[in-house]
Amino acid sequence: MTSGQEFESLVAPHRRELRAYCYRMLGSLQDAEDALQETLLGAWKGLASFEGRSALKSWLYRIATHACLRALEQRNARILPYDYAPASRGSQVEPMLELVPWLDPYPVAPDATFEQRESLELAFVAALQHLPAVQRATLILREVLAFSAAEAAQLLETSVPAINSALQRAKAAVRTRVPPLSQQATLAELGDAAQQSLVRAYVDAWAQQDAQALLTLLTEDVRFSMPPIPTWFDGRDAVVRFFAEAVLRAPWRLEPTWASGQLAFAAYQGPGFRLGALNVVRLRGGKIAELTGFLAPATHAFFSLPGR
Repeated sequence: MTSGQEFESLVAPHRRELRAYCYRMLGSLQDAEDALQETLLGAWKGLASFEGRSALKSWLYRIATHACLRALEQRNARILPYDYAPASRGSQVEPMLELVPWLDPYPVAPDATFEQRESLELAFVAALQHLPAVQRATLILREVLAFSAAEAAQLLETSVPAINSALQRAKAAVRTRVPPLSQQATLAELGDAAQQSLVRAYVDAWAQQDAQALLTLLTEDVRFSMPPIPTWFDGRDAVVRFFAEAVLRAPWRLEPTWASGQLAFAAYQGPGFRLGALNVVRLRGGKIAELTGFLAPATHAFFSLPGR
């Protein structure tokens, strides 16, 4: 009988990517963790009957896939505020809606590959949430994890033609929802020096409570949202007006970090400088095209950010 230590040594090489797979499927950090634990428990219980009839990786992903599919049957799709309501026409914000299934960012490991970071970007994961569950699984298994059509068909208990058809439909749907250039490609084109310059200017604009300095860093069609608040702002004028009238009236200190493979900032609000938001930035060219401020402390906890 396999001991707990032996079992852990078997699954440890797959644990991190299994968690990321569950997150891509579910769009939620806590749901992904729950699905991962369900997967590991199912693998532990079924290990005696596994007997190496297939590759361990395929077997684990089969368990994880069905754990995620069961979860999706019981939960609504994860969304961002853009999917919930039209953009605000003023500077007033609605109360937080904690019960709405908001999309989470993801704490990507520092040693993740270009492709792994790309497949965890907010725009891509948000687009996945609009796909039917089987199409979602098919796209991730085939395009992100590089399973063959035959392997994906076995995992999803369907045929190769069905997998190929689902993949084509999923790719077409996602293509309409993601920017033409990923953040990984955008950051690579921008280069380290330009990235550092942008980061310094952005941090300084917040520290100096300077909405006009912030304006110069934004694209004309920038979007800003703050889940779990449903209110969001569309366009540079609307975003800067809200920052000037609401956000930058308080002092802030920002610490650069990374989330979902994108530039991000842990935002600390004064005078006590407590953690108030994790701001995830999407760039286009050398400017900010989208800013998502995740306010929920439960989300911050997954990033191990200092509270002050």
